[in-house]
Amino acid sequence: MEQASVAGVRARPVSTAGSRVEHAVAPFALRCGALLIDYTLVMGSLAFATLVARMFDGGVRSSGDAIEMSGYVLAGVIGVLNFVALPAATGRSCGKWATGLRISRRGDAGKPGVARVLLRHVVGYPLSLLVFGLGFLLAIFDREGRALHDRIGGTIVIRDAAAPSARS
Repeated sequence: MEQASVAGVRARPVSTAGSRVEHAVAPFALRCGALLIDYTLVMGSLAFATLVARMFDGGVRSSGDAIEMSGYVLAGVIGVLNFVALPAATGRSCGKWATGLRISRRGDAGKPGVARVLLRHVVGYPLSLLVFGLGFLLAIFDREGRALHDRIGGTIVIRDAAAPSARS
């Protein structure tokens, strides 16, 4: 049995300046795992700050409020870094890095850049959620594994060639 079929990876050609480059389309389950890691990172920082704020709340309410507010700011900073800065620079969020996935431009498999990442995450994610999450499920039925936010941003999520592959 071929190793790629065991991992559930589909190979699709991407044309780049007259040549064809093979890449492995990211399985839907790995994409869900990456998003769960990203969500846990952002919400975990917020939950930790809220817990610390409640511990310091005894007697001095202002210190608990300040810690809680700093938790909101920290979660926002982590969210921007994880969902905008890292993907724009490397093509990966923390969750995609952990699962061996990468966001790339659809046509040439290059890094997506700031504009595509902002369009994908700031416009595409809310629209994917707005239709009861069906925008995310589109990746299951799409030949290239692209969800609604991928279509909006002109991106595709692939398995990174440098990432270690699953072994049987």
